[in-house]
Amino acid sequence: MTSEFHASTREAVEAYSDRVTQAVLGFAETASIVLGDGLGWYAELAAAGEAGRTASDLALATDTQSRYAQEWLEQQTMAGLVEVVASAPSGAGARRFRLPAGAAEVLVHRGTTTALLPMVRMLRAGVAGMPELLEAYKHGGGVTWDQVGDEARQAQAEGNRPWFLEQLPQALASVESLHSVLSRPGARITDVACGFGWSTLALARAYPQSQVTGIDIDEPSIVAERGNADARGPSANVEFYVADGADPVTAHSQDAVFIFEALHDMPFPVQVLSAARTMVKPDGAVVVMDEAVAATFDPEAGSPDEKLLERLMYAYSLFLCLPDSMATPGSAATGTVMRPAVLERYAIQAGFAAVEQLPIGDFSVFRFYRLTLPDREGDTTPRLAAARRP
Repeated sequence: MTSEFHASTREAVEAYSDRVTQAVLGFAETASIVLGDGLGWYAELAAAGEAGRTASDLALATDTQSRYAQEWLEQQTMAGLVEVVASAPSGAGARRFRLPAGAAEVLVHRGTTTALLPMVRMLRAGVAGMPELLEAYKHGGGVTWDQVGDEARQAQAEGNRPWFLEQLPQALASVESLHSVLSRPGARITDVACGFGWSTLALARAYPQSQVTGIDIDEPSIVAERGNADARGPSANVEFYVADGADPVTAHSQDAVFIFEALHDMPFPVQVLSAARTMVKPDGAVVVMDEAVAATFDPEAGSPDEKLLERLMYAYSLFLCLPDSMATPGSAATGTVMRPAVLERYAIQAGFAAVEQLPIGDFSVFRFYRLTLPDREGDTTPRLAAARRP
């Protein structure tokens, strides 16, 4: 009996040890991706194509150190992120390395829906604040986007940009009831917590007869938004401004209100939804786009891809979204993993009648919801509570 118990315990220890080892490797390999990106090594390997580069060639082309390049290339090869050119000489100094098929689309090319470096950069920025996170986890409070810094803002904006600019117009047009609202001549649309404004610009260009306003409490994001708008050419139907909880919004003035990947970050989501409900017209639309997490917390349920998504969203929540939300006293502390039932609860508390999931699929890791208005609305003037999304 005792020997069987010890054998079972050893197996459990070994299995758990393997799991932790894989996690350590994942952490280290993620950090190695940060190195390869920051030093320009991936970009140079992509430029080299099938011929690849030796460590010396790579270092010379990127003004970096050859010995470090050699170590990184060998590590990347063992990790399956880089491969050896089979036809090249086998000696260490003459060995040539190249990116495998598909790697450039994921690690080098920018502004595409297949690029994953923004995800790496976001988590790197979050983990960099570990001392502040430890203090918050011990004593309360949180770590704001301002404390995390520009890298996280820029990474999230870069990751969302191609989805908003390339995919959002088609996604919204595929829902006729929503498309008809947005297509009204002179329609007024507000993008709450618009971050760098890519969603706002996408709405303005998809619906040129509308007037689209992007608002955010994060002033650096608003500055970036205006720059993005100017860079893409002037548009008479879009504007951006900083708005916080003290900014009044006219009741029943908007045909549509959007909150893209932001509600879970907001310390006071019910107040923001209440503002959206009051500012939209009785025949208008309020749409929330947020992470497409599972309906319930169940570690045993779901496909491998669904479980992977849950793990990723909890990673964002631990290091970025939950600490940012909890930095505000009295926060709802939602976190990245906002289950559909939580959104529905917030919506009902804000005065909506129901929440409808829109038939928009394959839009990155997101799900779209339309919040159903009650039959009759009051005439109170809402105020936008703090809302933030880079």
